[in-house]
Amino acid sequence: MDLVLWRHAQAQDWEPGCDDLARPLTSKGEKQALRMAKWLDRQLPEGARIVCSPARRAEQTVAALGRKYKLDPDLSPAATAAQLLHRVQWPGASATVLVVGHQPTLGQVAAQLLGLPEAECSIGKGAVWWLRHKPGGPGAATVIVTVQTPQML
Repeated sequence: MDLVLWRHAQAQDWEPGCDDLARPLTSKGEKQALRMAKWLDRQLPEGARIVCSPARRAEQTVAALGRKYKLDPDLSPAATAAQLLHRVQWPGASATVLVVGHQPTLGQVAAQLLGLPEAECSIGKGAVWWLRHKPGGPGAATVIVTVQTPQML
């Protein structure tokens, strides 16, 4: 199974009293989302399942891809790594799954799947971490296929 973790692009800063779920992307974030979406569109298989946080900034990020996606309230900014892994049916899903979400959840998922001693990895705004589960009994492992940032593209 392939799991692609895409952190939402740069959003407007949170301010006291604002609705966190309503924060939109900045103009820089819109450019980051488009740049990454063009790259992802060339890489993702046609049958990839795409799920997204209901936060406006995440939905704006995934919309740049131009593919069908499903909003999932269990992928909100307060989601846990366990919730995310359950939602994508890790490691047993048959299709590639792209998740558009938030830190620290995405970084916690990456650290857990890679067996890192740290509790989470730092995934930058607009960045993609592509992980693959290689089954095989005692040799089962999760490997990094690629890490891309909008600045690298």
